[in-house]
Amino acid sequence: MGTAYKSAGDEALEELPDDAVRSFRSGFHGDVLRPSDEGYDDARAIWNGMIDKYPALVARCSGVVDVVTAVTFAREHGLELAVRSGGHNVAGTAVCDGGLVVDLSAMNGVRVDRDAGTVRAEGGATLGDVDRETQRLGLATALGAVSQTGIAGLTLNGGYGHLSRQYGLALDNLGSVEIVTADGQVRTASADRNEDLFWAVRGGGGNLGVVTGFEYVLHEVGPEVYAFFVWFHGDAAAAAMAAFEEWTETAPRDAGVLAFTAHVPELEEFPEETWGEPAVAFLGSARDDSAADGEVFESLRDVATPIADMSGPMAYADLQSMLDEDYPDGLRYYWKSIFLEELTDEVFDRMVRYNDSAPSALSTIDCWHLGDAVADVPQDATAFWHRDKPYMLTVEANWEDSDDDDANVSWAREVFADVQALPVASGRYGNFPGLNEDPAKLLYGDNYDRLVEVKTKYDPENLFRSNQNVAPRAGAK
Repeated sequence: MGTAYKSAGDEALEELPDDAVRSFRSGFHGDVLRPSDEGYDDARAIWNGMIDKYPALVARCSGVVDVVTAVTFAREHGLELAVRSGGHNVAGTAVCDGGLVVDLSAMNGVRVDRDAGTVRAEGGATLGDVDRETQRLGLATALGAVSQTGIAGLTLNGGYGHLSRQYGLALDNLGSVEIVTADGQVRTASADRNEDLFWAVRGGGGNLGVVTGFEYVLHEVGPEVYAFFVWFHGDAAAAAMAAFEEWTETAPRDAGVLAFTAHVPELEEFPEETWGEPAVAFLGSARDDSAADGEVFESLRDVATPIADMSGPMAYADLQSMLDEDYPDGLRYYWKSIFLEELTDEVFDRMVRYNDSAPSALSTIDCWHLGDAVADVPQDATAFWHRDKPYMLTVEANWEDSDDDDANVSWAREVFADVQALPVASGRYGNFPGLNEDPAKLLYGDNYDRLVEVKTKYDPENLFRSNQNVAPRAGAK
């Protein structure tokens, strides 16, 4: 006689007292889904198709009180806790096996205060939610570059995007946060309230609590900017990367470029005879004085005859969503990043060589130009440490079939290990963490010990550990 399959979620739920679960569900304003409930499989699915986890409960919060209720229930019953905002963290930290998911998806309200020059967004909002409200007034805050990304994970781990070199990281634009800590208390953290907590959440990821509200400073951006998007055949890689390095040395703050190696996609924007060929490309934007006609990018555009040039004036909101279709829900992803002190021939060689050997034509190797406004902030001003690095290299393994998981993850790790061995490479970036297999200390450098102290104060039992975990000091209560 066969035995019915039980998932980690089923088994964990059976261990919970029935009356406790009933009480939790009856006092919850949103929906609480169990493994047997309709909609559970959709609720546990996240952006990265590699992640297949079965929580005991998914708590779809309708407001801050629901978050408090969920955090308290998880703490009292010893459940692992995961927090879902946009669900886009590549490591899959938005869901857990056998635990409780605090799902903020329905908490996505955004409100602009034009007089104060700020925007307040709930913890479940995406970049697109924020941009939609701010851009109707020609305003924006510094966020990422894919509109479907949740603001929470992006901001708490750093937040690079089109505006970073001009206005800093997403976390540098925070004025305050509302956060539910492990004891179930709702706190405001800012420069003059719970200052230690405010220092720690800016770079500390999900280690300190559930952030239910973000207040950002706004800047005049758009509604139209100049978008720079040019593709060259891989034969031009050496010339293109040399031009990129030279461009970054004098680039104005109101312009930015990402260089990457890839394969030409099978899209009508590209000549059919180039489909599948190795390529090198630039993606960037310019605003303010640099936006006129894209002249600031001419030295990059002139390195060779482009395969495709999709540059031109564009609504800022369209720029922010331009990459959305390249990163659909359910595709399989494994991304890792490392910072670079300078660009060298060895870096460029690895970008080209490993692009040629990628098992998936959807994968890319990206080189980000950082610095300027990000580097203006002292390294110890927030928990985010690697401000002094002018570049970051990201290995993006993207593929479709689960049978190809091992090949693609192995390729990405091989690229990463080779780059990591270079003397110019160091550190990690929390938003591209692989599967969180690396020590968290690599993110925080000399800020690590201070972060441990704040963690010990606000989460002594390490309730918030479904992340790149900073463990509290041993023996703390």
